[in-house]
Amino acid sequence: MHRTLRATAHPWTTRPPGPRRHLPALLGLSVLLAACAPPAPVPEPQPENRSLGENVKVFDPSMPTSEIQAAVDAVKTQQVNAEFGGGRYALMFKPGTYGTPDKPLFIDVGYYTEVIGLGRTPGDVVINGHVNVYNRCLDTGTDGQPSNCIALNNFWRSASNLTVKVAGGEGCQAATNFWAVSQAAPMRRVHVDGKFSLMDYCSAGPQFASGGYIADSRFSGTDAVINGSQQQFIVRNSEIPGWSNGVWNQVFSGVKGAPATSFATLDGDGKPANPYTTLPITPMSREKPYLYLDAAGEYQVFVPGVKTNSSGVSWASGPESGGKTLPLSGFFIARPGDQVSILNAALGAGRSVLFTPGVYDIDQTLLVNKPGTVLLGLGLATLTAQGGAVPVKVGDVSGVSVAGLTIDAGATNSPVLLQVGTPGGAGGSASDPVALHDVFFRIGGPGVGKATTSLIVNSDHTILDHIWAWRADHGQGVGWTVNTADHGVIVNGDDVTATGLFVEHYQKDQLIWNGERGQVVLFQNEMPYDAPSQAAWQHDGILGYAAYKVDDAVTTHQAWGLGSYIFINSGADIHATHAFEVPVRAGVRLNSLLTVQLNVGLGVIDHVVNMTGPATIPPAGQTEGSTVISLKQFPE
Repeated sequence: MHRTLRATAHPWTTRPPGPRRHLPALLGLSVLLAACAPPAPVPEPQPENRSLGENVKVFDPSMPTSEIQAAVDAVKTQQVNAEFGGGRYALMFKPGTYGTPDKPLFIDVGYYTEVIGLGRTPGDVVINGHVNVYNRCLDTGTDGQPSNCIALNNFWRSASNLTVKVAGGEGCQAATNFWAVSQAAPMRRVHVDGKFSLMDYCSAGPQFASGGYIADSRFSGTDAVINGSQQQFIVRNSEIPGWSNGVWNQVFSGVKGAPATSFATLDGDGKPANPYTTLPITPMSREKPYLYLDAAGEYQVFVPGVKTNSSGVSWASGPESGGKTLPLSGFFIARPGDQVSILNAALGAGRSVLFTPGVYDIDQTLLVNKPGTVLLGLGLATLTAQGGAVPVKVGDVSGVSVAGLTIDAGATNSPVLLQVGTPGGAGGSASDPVALHDVFFRIGGPGVGKATTSLIVNSDHTILDHIWAWRADHGQGVGWTVNTADHGVIVNGDDVTATGLFVEHYQKDQLIWNGERGQVVLFQNEMPYDAPSQAAWQHDGILGYAAYKVDDAVTTHQAWGLGSYIFINSGADIHATHAFEVPVRAGVRLNSLLTVQLNVGLGVIDHVVNMTGPATIPPAGQTEGSTVISLKQFPE
């Protein structure tokens, strides 16, 4: 079942040792000089063949389906409920066909599991069967059956670069591929041929879901994609046969077959229309780098180029052009336990880094100062700050890609977890921008975490392509004075574009946008659940803090599909004056924005944006459920 994959590292360029010389007369002087010599440099990594480790499972189409099924089931059993566990896995499929319509392959994707096709296009790897995520049932009813079945915590997993020909299944689950996920569970470069649902409607209730992100994917079944209970979702640069419904905030950007915008409008029968926001083209994008096997069976990493005003999948006519191919042999293959000094030696020598699945303790900053460097994680590789370190800093260089990494705060406060560009620096390139793809931040959850800010973007033209910055509301190390964090994201650079920006539970202004000409396509937010009192959560005469704040000096800013929700579990009577705070001028426009009180009486957002929009107070007689306030645009 397990095939060992090795990546050959190129020899390091080192100065060859000189001939041994015998100078006894100078021995004493040598000893004296040695006492004054600077510390020996950190040794560069030795040339070696480093395997991708036991947590990368590579499958070949010649393997029996039963053998593959047993292997993926073993990973599922370990990971399906391991929300804050240490396991990390990548399930990689070489080009070919797996399963048959009569004997399908079922891949259930648990926490920290990445399912990857190793072809140049999604059609090179075909799964006859399903690649599923189902609800987790957290309780047992009085009848002994599973209950409280939800997808609200189905985080940290992914699928990419393959085709699923939907086949098999039993009962309600037959002939449907389910992807019932919430945040940090992307699907990229996937072709689903058959029925596809983002809601697991087969389990016991309540079946809630809070996703989600899909990009560069095609759905070719005859049925519309089933949104079901998904509160919000973004689909970017894809193809769909239709969309079933919306709940609060469904956003489509550059999607062929997307429904027309109908956010905050009424249908012909006078009832609220589906909350759809559709951009016919994506203003700026760059697809995530991906691993593939070339015709000679060698591993390569393809780094796509930047696109402007695009729509549809990148692979519609075959392998995309406009990017660059990097041999995996040019990467340093990192494994948990590697010292940061060794990784920095590799980065300093101009090598990219592939992080194999696992959890890495980062006790000093990873310094990315070479243009075009790629930091690519497999299996949601996780970098955990130690001793207050800043885990990653990207210098004022172009073309850097940071992808597939989760970055955790440690018990000692870090000033920031990821910094792109230097403060006041000259970083940024429109033709070759820095891009972050599927980068997730956690303050608490696995354990105590503290960080003043999760992500700071100083470089112009940076692309933020699916970010979840999360101050934990559950798990370990959670509490108002325990997992402390002021801000999720601060953007100082100009011309920065974000597609899929999720920022939750931070204790002060959660997103601060200081740069000019910023563009945001879908923003999802929750206010902190645990403010102990109004006095603890207010400033300058304002109750609470903004979810989304654009600096008063900004003259141009645009955003589409913005939602902020409030739920207070501390028992305190908590208000936020507003969710969105922006300067009022013609160049600053917010489209399709909403606020939500998630549960009756548990927190109130008094206005949507600035002092515009009513409070999230339910109508008289409502005793349960949510209250939603929607604005079509601001300024109106």
